[in-house]
Amino acid sequence: MTHRSRTRRLALLSASTALVTGGLLPSATAFAAPAPVAAAAAAPTPAPPTTPPAQGAVKTTDPPSGITAELPGKAKVRMGAIPMESGSVDARVYGVETPDGATGFAVYDMPGDQIPLEDALKGFVDAYGLTGGTLTSDNVRKTTVDGRPALDASLSGEDADGAAVGSIRFISDDDHLVMALTYGPEKNEKDLKAMHQQLLGSLRIP
Repeated sequence: MTHRSRTRRLALLSASTALVTGGLLPSATAFAAPAPVAAAAAAPTPAPPTTPPAQGAVKTTDPPSGITAELPGKAKVRMGAIPMESGSVDARVYGVETPDGATGFAVYDMPGDQIPLEDALKGFVDAYGLTGGTLTSDNVRKTTVDGRPALDASLSGEDADGAAVGSIRFISDDDHLVMALTYGPEKNEKDLKAMHQQLLGSLRIP
C-alpha cells in the first residue's frame, strides 16, 4: 500500500466517522459533521428486547447484522453511507447520553480486516480534531473477543466543554467492523469505566 493511498483512506475514514458518529458523543461540538461526505438515512427503531436486560439497561439490536448490546436507555440512531476506495460502506451508530457521559456502539458493513484496527482508531481520533477539539489515545492493546481480533484504547480529550476521557474498542468480524465507545467528562471517569465494562460485557456478535 502506498503512503498516498493510506493517507487518503485515513482521511475518508476520519471524515466519515465524524459524520456517522455525530450523535454519539455528549459534547454538542464533538464530531459535528464536516462538509457532507455521506448520505444520511432515516434511523431504524432498535428491536425490543427478547430477554430481560440488566436492570436499567435496554437491549438494542442492529437489525441488519443482529449485533446487540445493552445500553442505559433507548438509543438514538445515526446512519450513513461511507465512501471507501473499494466502494460505499453502510454504517449505523447506536448511542445513549447519560448524566455521566455517552456510550454506544457502531456497526460498519464491511469485513473487519478491510481496515487495520490501528487505522480505525487513528481515523476516530483524527475525526475529533475536525471540529477543533483535541483527542489522544493511549494504553492501546490488542486482544481477542470470542476469537475475533480486537483493539482497546483509552481516550482523553479537550473541547469547549472541558477535559473528557473515555474508552474505545474495535472488533474485527468476518462481515463487520464493530466499535464500542464510552466518553464523558473527566470528573466522571470512574462511572464511565463501569459503563464501558457493562457495554463490552453485553455486546454480542452472531
